[in-house]
Amino acid sequence: MARREDLLKEVGVEFSKRYGVEHRVVVLDVSREDFIGQLASATDDLDIGLVVSNAGTGNPGEFLKLDRQLLQATLRLSTMAHLDITHHFGAKLAKRRRGGLILAGAMGAENGVPCMANDGAAKAYVQSLGDPSQRLATVHSPAVAIFVRVMFRISLASMRTRRR
Repeated sequence: MARREDLLKEVGVEFSKRYGVEHRVVVLDVSREDFIGQLASATDDLDIGLVVSNAGTGNPGEFLKLDRQLLQATLRLSTMAHLDITHHFGAKLAKRRRGGLILAGAMGAENGVPCMANDGAAKAYVQSLGDPSQRLATVHSPAVAIFVRVMFRISLASMRTRRR
């Protein structure tokens, strides 16, 4: 699922060839409040075992100089989309008693990044939601649980820059 249909089709074909899996292209804007109903309708007939939520965007700038509506839209995209996806698919994974959720995080979630106050705060929500110590659901026994993991990359170039 993504907004860029051509890229999504290309990636889907590549995954099908490389891993022998089926794919379905679903074009949605996850910043819209009504997206989860559309996503549920488009995927309810599938047995999904792994969900990767990579919703988010960055809008660097001085917080007070950024448009308030832009800040709100960014917050909706970078928090509520993850909440909706995690809640919907987490319930499905709990019902099937296996599977995984990966939430894509970002630098700045723990310590902040200059000129990224709103984005860092939003990613802190994702970091907390996906913290492995947070058990989102216990299914029939404490031994069977659904956990979510947050992942983010730090580029080697940025690491080199910080070391200088």
